[in-house]
Amino acid sequence: MGRLDGKVAIITGAGQGIGRAYATRFAEEGARVAVADINDDNARAVAERIGEAAIPVHVDVSDEGSAKAMASAVVDRWERVDVLVNNAAIYYDLDQKDFSLDYLKRIIDVNMLGPWLCARAVLPAMRAQGSGRIINQSSGAAWMYAMAGYLMKPDSLELPSFHYSVSKAGVNAFTHFMAAALGQFGITVNAIAPGVTMTEATKKHVPEQMRGMISMMTALRRTLQPEEIAAAAVFLASDESAAITGQVIPVDAGAVMLG
Repeated sequence: MGRLDGKVAIITGAGQGIGRAYATRFAEEGARVAVADINDDNARAVAERIGEAAIPVHVDVSDEGSAKAMASAVVDRWERVDVLVNNAAIYYDLDQKDFSLDYLKRIIDVNMLGPWLCARAVLPAMRAQGSGRIINQSSGAAWMYAMAGYLMKPDSLELPSFHYSVSKAGVNAFTHFMAAALGQFGITVNAIAPGVTMTEATKKHVPEQMRGMISMMTALRRTLQPEEIAAAAVFLASDESAAITGQVIPVDAGAVMLG
């Protein structure tokens, strides 16, 4: 028996990277999985690889109507939503040099407000069931305050937006507030904050030398694989985590130690 037998899970941004690992592992653990992504081709490919336990669903998490349509499609298909994994974010295509107001708003819309919109979309189903698991995707970037000094160039008059890090810090705050609000309905809300995880996006944005430096700053002296992040998500989605809510859990080889 799998740890998620009988559960229905929506995983946003499941067409690639860590989201794809989430979808694959959840299905292996017995869940029926909605592979939700803005890229329809990627969603179909992942769902087809998983097989009968998965369906592709289109979603733009920054659009309220799209988030509601995603939730409705899953309820229509499987009559419930047990788990929502808010993984979708602008990361692979992140422009690290664009500190404009418009771009900051775009990052916030997708990375921070997207999880909120998707949680609102699945809330009616979870309340009707009297149970649910919401897992938000944060990032170790939420605590990378030291990097702000490198973004602020000595000869620049432009204040950086810190867009990605700020959006993930906002996800952490939403996790706490949503957990406090939804616990009365049997819904837990937690977040996973991955460290340097070897996805195509990380390889694109983090130079190999820097990955080596960051890994040496961790307790375990290494980077991570997507499957290791997925293992933590399975635990938070399972009945084993029923008493855990409102927590942001770094899965980062010991780079951030909260307490």
